[in-house]
Amino acid sequence: MKKNVIVFGLISGAIVSVWMAVSVAICDASGNFNGNMWVGYASMLLAFSLVFAGVKNYRDKQNNGLISFGQAFKLGLYITLIASTMYVLTWLVAYYAFLPDFMDKYAAHAISQIQKSGATAAVIASKIQNINTMKAMYNNPLGVVLLTYMEILPLGLIITVITALILKRKTSAAV
Repeated sequence: MKKNVIVFGLISGAIVSVWMAVSVAICDASGNFNGNMWVGYASMLLAFSLVFAGVKNYRDKQNNGLISFGQAFKLGLYITLIASTMYVLTWLVAYYAFLPDFMDKYAAHAISQIQKSGATAAVIASKIQNINTMKAMYNNPLGVVLLTYMEILPLGLIITVITALILKRKTSAAV
């Protein structure tokens, strides 16, 4: 199980980390943040497809075709944690070493988009306050870590639960 977790976790983490680093660099260079969020989540889905592959590989090749929901969830969780941690570490390096003004640029872009949206003044003020709260959290490395985990970890957990539900098998399938 350990080998599966490490191999599939590292591959998943590499996919999501490289994709994030490239897309953030492109965003920062172009100043265009529109649509990048959806591309990012699509790359996370692609990377987390390895949770399914890792659990299935373990079940079929190392566990005689059997796995409980709990075992599958634990295996998927570990893969997700490795991939998510690689993503967070990549972002920390990118942010602190290469893009220290990224949050200011992103916040300015987001505020501009909110103001152009035609929302009421109260809605605009509320959304700007949320952006400013997020910017304030970025003044502390722990805040950066927590916000970055909040981007990726929930999706990984959802994929892990779905994988465990689909792949659980307590009795051997007839061949």
